[in-house]
Amino acid sequence: MPSRRGLLGAGLAFCSCCLLDRALAQQPAPARRPVSVGGQRVKTIDTHCHCIFEDALSLMGGAGQNIVPPTKGVDEHFLLKGVEGRLRSMDEMGIDMEILSINPFWYGADRDTAARVVALQNDHLAELCAANPDRFGAFASLTMQFPDLAVKQLEDAMRKPGIRGAAIGGSVMGASFAEPRFRPVLAKAEELGAVLFIHPQAIPELAARFVGNGWISNTIGNPLETTIALEHLIFEGVLDRFPKLKILAAHGGGFLPSYAPRIDVSCFVSPQNCNPGIVLAKKPTEYLNQMFYDALVFTPEALRHLVAQVGSSQIVLGTDFPIPWELHPVDMVLATPSLSEAERVAILGGNAAQLFGLPA
Repeated sequence: MPSRRGLLGAGLAFCSCCLLDRALAQQPAPARRPVSVGGQRVKTIDTHCHCIFEDALSLMGGAGQNIVPPTKGVDEHFLLKGVEGRLRSMDEMGIDMEILSINPFWYGADRDTAARVVALQNDHLAELCAANPDRFGAFASLTMQFPDLAVKQLEDAMRKPGIRGAAIGGSVMGASFAEPRFRPVLAKAEELGAVLFIHPQAIPELAARFVGNGWISNTIGNPLETTIALEHLIFEGVLDRFPKLKILAAHGGGFLPSYAPRIDVSCFVSPQNCNPGIVLAKKPTEYLNQMFYDALVFTPEALRHLVAQVGSSQIVLGTDFPIPWELHPVDMVLATPSLSEAERVAILGGNAAQLFGLPA
């Protein structure tokens, strides 16, 4: 596999790829794998898939090194096959549309650098969506470390073609999005109906505990950060303050849906660890039913449990492409025996279409 520096130097990227060749993007895609449920053609929408733009990454200078994790699928992040190759992969997986996102690598950057990175990425994402409106939507990038700037960026981005919300990390350099300084961004997202896609980053405080075999920093670290982010949103009263805020959590919501009932008794068991000034409007677990989650949980049994905890109306398709965590997302949903046909249709694309305001 070529080195990351070699990929960047070759200038061959699309968004996860970085090649914004409009003419190539408009070439006819290969025949799609049609997905049907009960004889009904279903529009499938992948809400969790990634990309990187070379020119935006280069603005970070040395801090832009080692952004792409050492995994399979690295070349697809810079898509040597171009837009046509991405469309072919989507067709092979039975994916009609992707909602692209870029994992935040600029939260530690200064205001000017971060602003330039975000502006360039949002322009590229909008250009890609405009060239392929039936195949791509996107989550905008935001400089969440500068909330005042992020508010303006979100306003601007939501006017661009194909932008459906914004991708944010599980925290900003360890700071929870439940902190008051981030409320203007959350308020603006609620006002605009923008979906906030929470995708976890590394947890540097636990780096020493993650050392060892098995890529524990990802398999434990990523779901853990999402779990922490969601619990803060619940227990700090953020979801009461912004009841119409649209939150989409990656990786099935991390560990929270798997052990959710414990949070209902935490303040009863240890009231000294709870703030008496924050009185939630409902049980903590009930807030899980107003957030959304991707179906990247790997097995039919795990999907069955997620549906039982949060409701089938709150689950959307997600693959993490081009990292090959789940190469058969449609088949996994179809193979879950506990789902009704209506629930399969909803998870494969109906819920996402409603969430993002897309044609079903």
